[in-house]
Amino acid sequence: MRSAVEAERIGCGAQRFPHARRLVFFAAHPALQRKLLVPLYTGGMKIPGSELVALLIAVSFAAGLNVYATVATLGLLAHAGWLALPPSLHLLESWYVIGASGALFLVEFFADKVPAFDLIWNALHTFIRVPVAALLAYQATASLSPVEQMLATIAGGLIAFAAHGGKTAARAAVTPSPEPFSNIALSLGEDVLAVFLTWVATWKPYLAASIALVLVLAIVLLVRWVWRALCNLFRGAERAVGT
Repeated sequence: MRSAVEAERIGCGAQRFPHARRLVFFAAHPALQRKLLVPLYTGGMKIPGSELVALLIAVSFAAGLNVYATVATLGLLAHAGWLALPPSLHLLESWYVIGASGALFLVEFFADKVPAFDLIWNALHTFIRVPVAALLAYQATASLSPVEQMLATIAGGLIAFAAHGGKTAARAAVTPSPEPFSNIALSLGEDVLAVFLTWVATWKPYLAASIALVLVLAIVLLVRWVWRALCNLFRGAERAVGT
């Protein structure tokens, strides 16, 4: 009896106030609520497939350089409302995640600038940067098919591995230098590039992806050049020994 009276009261209110009728209809349809409210909650952004690919390329490369700076930057941008993360990555917006990644970034900021120790640090982070980048790609593509999600995960890991490998190779070449300034400058450049790529990827994903791909290509070409130079060096040594 009470529910009937309340329903009659709501109906009368809806007739008197046209907006109330829409609110009653909206409240009675959960599917409509999800359809309208979810885009508002996520910033009204639905990233197209090509932009998502570009975003993942840039973020994966940035994570290969400095995973803590990348995660902290993504979390801060999302928390400030400048980036709409998919539901599977909403954990990055947590202040706990932002605080932990920020603290670890400070540790890496100093540890990565100590000659010789930075090689050990980067070697250990092979098992952190690459898996985290792959995990970010996996979570970001949760709405895709399993095959597409797996391909994105592999691509994210490989791009991060290329960035990490290039960073480690450059660090190994600079570390023997007696002065510490080149090592510090290189480390600062990597930190700035990681944050810059992550930030640019949120509003100019194609530009950020282009920068990352050019750097990946440079790393691949450099690795091949170094490998060929080493092979020629050893062949020349063998000839010298043989003669």
